[in-house]
Amino acid sequence: MTPLPLRLQRDERGSVATELTLLVPVLIVLLLFVVFCGRLADSRLRVNDAAHQAVRAATLARSTSQANRDAHATAQAALSQAGLRCQHLGVSARLAGMQPGSTVTVTLTCTIGLSDLAMLGVPGTTTATSTASSVVDQWRGTDPGGGA
Repeated sequence: MTPLPLRLQRDERGSVATELTLLVPVLIVLLLFVVFCGRLADSRLRVNDAAHQAVRAATLARSTSQANRDAHATAQAALSQAGLRCQHLGVSARLAGMQPGSTVTVTLTCTIGLSDLAMLGVPGTTTATSTASSVVDQWRGTDPGGGA
C-alpha cells in the first residue's frame, strides 16, 4: 500500500460544511426547547396573574355565592385574554364568611397541553397551580338580603 501524498493527508476542504450540516438540526431542536421552557414559565406567570385577579373579584362581591361566580368568571376571562387555553380549569375559593376584614383565598389550577407551548409536538400536559389571598374591605357594605 502506497502512502498518500502529504497534500492529500492534510486536505480538510468541506469539513466545515459537513460539521455545519450535522450541527444545525441539533441547534434548531435546542432553540425550540428554549422557546418551550420560556412559554412554560410564561404560562405559569399568567395563571398566577389570573389567580390574583380572581381573588380581587371575589373580595368585591357582596355574597359568598356571588364571590364564587365572580372568581371563576374572572379567572376564565383573564386566562382567555392572556391567550392561555386550559384543558381543565379549577377555581377553589375559601371565603371565610365574606365578613369585612376576613381573608379570601382563591386557588387556581389550570391543566395546559404541552403541544400548545412549543412547535416540538411534545405530548402530555402540565398543571399550573397558583394561590392568592386578599382581605375583604373593612368599610364595604354587605348584601342587603343578609347573604354576606
